[in-house]
Amino acid sequence: MLIIGITGTLGAGKGTVVEYLVSEKGFHHYSVRAYLLEFIRKSGMPENRDSMFRLANELRSRYGPSYVTDQLYLQARAAEHRCIIESIRTPGEVISLREKGNFCLFAVDALPETRYRRIQLRQSETDGISYETFLENEQREMGTTDPNIQNITECIRLADFVFYNDEEKEDLFREVEKALRQISL
Repeated sequence: MLIIGITGTLGAGKGTVVEYLVSEKGFHHYSVRAYLLEFIRKSGMPENRDSMFRLANELRSRYGPSYVTDQLYLQARAAEHRCIIESIRTPGEVISLREKGNFCLFAVDALPETRYRRIQLRQSETDGISYETFLENEQREMGTTDPNIQNITECIRLADFVFYNDEEKEDLFREVEKALRQISL
């Protein structure tokens, strides 16, 4: 069973890669965002990026830096299919998943202006923000020395493949296909 983790900057195209792998390659999708939103909705917290950030960090502080992705891994392992775990945010998550074997990490990035335009079109529960807030949110998630807080910069550095998604979707899909061939899928 192969598990591909997806990390990357806000609005870079992680979901686009996931959609492609699910629809074209038959992967099963496990989402950190969906996992956190389930907790948020049950607790009555506002459905926004701040709530997800706080909850994820609280869970990691309480149960360990890889807690959320470890929970998703257990679900994926039970499914016995090729799986994607979307929104890897801490190096501890990468390390834990790598230790389990058959894991590959994809990272997606793009220019900030491109990414902000995409989230404005997407309009998920976390996307209705100004460009300044977008940049502030990203900055707080890019790096830290605390293993329980998001460190996307380090996750991208740890990635097996990094895709720069400033062009058309078809260009991104070609890069994903090249990566899949290299991991013999």
